[in-house]
Amino acid sequence: MHDRPVDQRIHDFAEVDGGYSPDEAMLESARCLQCKKPVCIRGCPVNIDIPAFIREIAAGDFKKAATILKEQNMLPAICGRVCPQEVQCEGECILKNKERPIAIGSLERFVADWERVHGMVLPHKKTPSGRRVAVVGAGPAGLTAAAELARLGHHVTLFESLHAAGGVLMYGIPAFRLPKEIVKAEIEAVLSLGVDLKLNHLVGRSITTKELLNFDAVFLGTGAGLPYFMGLPGENLPGVYSANEFLTRVNLMHADRFPVFDTPVKKGSRVVVAGGGNVAMDAARVARRLGGKVTLVYRRREEDLPAREAEVARAKEEGIEFVMCANPVQVLGDQVMTGVECVRMNMCELDSSGRPEPAPVSGSEFTIDADVFIAAIGQGPNPLLIGELPELKRGKRGNVIVDEDCRTSLRKVYAGGDVATGAATVILAMGAAKRAAHAMDRMLRDE
Repeated sequence: MHDRPVDQRIHDFAEVDGGYSPDEAMLESARCLQCKKPVCIRGCPVNIDIPAFIREIAAGDFKKAATILKEQNMLPAICGRVCPQEVQCEGECILKNKERPIAIGSLERFVADWERVHGMVLPHKKTPSGRRVAVVGAGPAGLTAAAELARLGHHVTLFESLHAAGGVLMYGIPAFRLPKEIVKAEIEAVLSLGVDLKLNHLVGRSITTKELLNFDAVFLGTGAGLPYFMGLPGENLPGVYSANEFLTRVNLMHADRFPVFDTPVKKGSRVVVAGGGNVAMDAARVARRLGGKVTLVYRRREEDLPAREAEVARAKEEGIEFVMCANPVQVLGDQVMTGVECVRMNMCELDSSGRPEPAPVSGSEFTIDADVFIAAIGQGPNPLLIGELPELKRGKRGNVIVDEDCRTSLRKVYAGGDVATGAATVILAMGAAKRAAHAMDRMLRDE
């Protein structure tokens, strides 16, 4: 796909990727070998019949391709943009052994974008079961669970604490990677299955947990909204943000257009972002668009960055400075932030993830001038609701413990996505939600 020129895109939040034209999509689809044993499906957490939808693109039947996609995935335009296909479906494509794999994610995006213009395709729904299911959280997991349960014939009420549905799709991922009108369109497709959406409903406050448990089954998809900080001296100074807060202010609450919208955010002239994942890249690129000179500090080597290669490349193109093998140790300033003190890191033995474990180098401290510091070192499960359900078994980091069918320790309560795994990818949350929905369906029909 074709990216917009750097000198244009760093001044706005319009989408960077250009997408395929119909001719380009058909040409790319024609490369597919249509394997008799398609291992690409094995790499897809939501089990899309990848060869089938690609075959229809090659034949020019984009509507049929959309129908095949929607059989397994109600959020294809989103997944086509933000899923790490390079380590999932495309990572399994046998063409990668000789040349580049089929661009499955780009083709999925093309079909979903075509469908949105030419009319949404909705999957078949089963006869109503008469059972009522509550889904808490309208992020990727909650939307997927709601869609699957509605298709299976159950009446679904979807509770969302914020004023807009979408979860991390709305508040976390910037519009230049995932335009919000696309998220809204795919949410509308889910709601058209008969899902009843309740916005501004904080379960445990707006409705009680007793009322929640009156439903025949409950799915918790409340995500990972609890930001982690580094515990540094000076972290309480103005201008210090978690990536979660910084991105939420800009993406969901339009802080980039203050005072037209009444949510402010400090637009730093010199910004330091700590972290190396996709969230760190998002925060750095947003800060760049707000006019800042941005430095990203990561404690390991560049080859250890967990972010997608494409996002790292785009961040570099947009002028983000990368400082590798370093870690912040202090935010400097007295009432006003003036900089971030960092220390060089030495790479030691490999840890459980296969990456070298960093250790600070004594006497290697250095300072980066900054008036904004953003900690993008991860986040944990949202504790607001699960703290109201003391019977739920939880792990050391607050995640809800579930079995292979996403059942919790509380009868008829299931959970999936980041609330169970900790912060992970959109598509893994969706895959867990699908497993949970079908397990819930079996439970409801057995009863």
